[in-house]
Amino acid sequence: MKTTFVMHRALLSVAGALVLGGALSLPVAAHAQSVPNPLVRGLPDFTDLVEQVGPSVVNIRTLERATADPGSGGPDEQMLEFFRRFGIPVPPGGAAPRGPRQDRGGAEEAVPRGVGSGFILSSDGLIMTNAHVVDGADELVVTLPDKREFKARIVGTDRRTDVAVVKIDANGLNAVRVGDVNRLRVGEWVMAIGSPFGLENTVTAGIVSAKKRDTGDFLPFIQTDVAINPGNSGGPLINMRGEVVGINSQIYSRSGGFQGISFAIPIDEAMRVADQLRSNGRVTRGRIGVQIDQVSKEVAESIGLGQPRGALVRAVEPNSPAAKAGVEPGDIVIRFDGKEVEKSVDLPRMVGNTRPGSRSSLTVFRRGAQKELSVTVAELEPDRPERKAAAPESPKSSATLNAQSLGLTLAELTAAQKKELSLQGGVRVQAADGPAARAGLREGDVILAIANTETPGLKEFDAVLSRLDKSRPVNILFRRGEWVQYVVVRPAR
Repeated sequence: MKTTFVMHRALLSVAGALVLGGALSLPVAAHAQSVPNPLVRGLPDFTDLVEQVGPSVVNIRTLERATADPGSGGPDEQMLEFFRRFGIPVPPGGAAPRGPRQDRGGAEEAVPRGVGSGFILSSDGLIMTNAHVVDGADELVVTLPDKREFKARIVGTDRRTDVAVVKIDANGLNAVRVGDVNRLRVGEWVMAIGSPFGLENTVTAGIVSAKKRDTGDFLPFIQTDVAINPGNSGGPLINMRGEVVGINSQIYSRSGGFQGISFAIPIDEAMRVADQLRSNGRVTRGRIGVQIDQVSKEVAESIGLGQPRGALVRAVEPNSPAAKAGVEPGDIVIRFDGKEVEKSVDLPRMVGNTRPGSRSSLTVFRRGAQKELSVTVAELEPDRPERKAAAPESPKSSATLNAQSLGLTLAELTAAQKKELSLQGGVRVQAADGPAARAGLREGDVILAIANTETPGLKEFDAVLSRLDKSRPVNILFRRGEWVQYVVVRPAR
């Protein structure tokens, strides 16, 4: 009995060894398959998101009033709209059949103008879309996912950000949830719902390609590779939590169709605009009255700024808040209200988001040193035609100085020129050759400073130039018409 038990236990041990040996002898690849790789993830499932957000996305048709000409023999408007949507050429001579509504003796009628998308902001019928979707429309028709149709009225539009808010008379609607753009990450999956080419409730998906893409003065766009086409404009960009993070607004295309790059307005910027449109019917923005440009790496190193940052002031409007605060052409604004101005496009957004009448601080970099200024922000006026720059008048007679090392021939500014240009001093370029010409200087430019030192006249310019190392590049601040900018002149070798 004891022998039998021992033999039985021995057989079990052998069997266990065989099983273990077999397990250990499995191919490494087969064993690796049983260990999940944390970096390998499956594709996302958007079905729940579509069911959640889909009822909040609407189709917007725009109509315009036109007088039908019964004798025109032109094509039916619906047929024309079909041709326009799908890129089909209109038949020559209006060969498409005429619709019956064109035979009404010249009566005014509403004809299709365009198709876009939108999404419901509140259960009582507030809807957000793009300004360009509703701009110029005589009538708006909003179609809900359940096929109910409503005429809508425009609450307000803002062309600068391309945001519009419209209202329909309805209640109990499914409003979207607004997300936090700051939590949005490059590479994150996002989804769009809209009406491309009038095809309602179309869902497309992709990833966030970039954030804070600079394509406009007041908007750092979200860039995605979500398929966006005409008709998607105004529809929501949705994250995987079912929150709206942007408004699909633009595409980059050479053909008019989607080519892999789309832009969406960040929802936080859009909501800021929408709140003002709902309260006042328009958007107020701050302004300080400067024309700005970016700071190049070469200029930043040359003037002692170090890294390229801030906004270069190229011109200051007379009697503007900036002029009253002491801002000068050539200043580089590096902080506004204590916030760093990393790029030139940051400044208009910061100022624009400041309430008119507020007093704000400005930190400028001027000729090698920082200077603190205080400015009272004014209200940004509507767009107006740009004033044509007046060309400086040539002096009838003046002394000249040949700055041979730079290739410049200069002259004093006359009193009349100083008055016309609102300048206290400077020297006028009569001719530019060699290094100066290669740097971009030309006849008529007015040099305001060289090597971070003001040059009220030829004497001062010559004195500064005589102290410089002629073998090293030198920065020059100059004015051309109404614009001020820097160049770096490299001596000939």
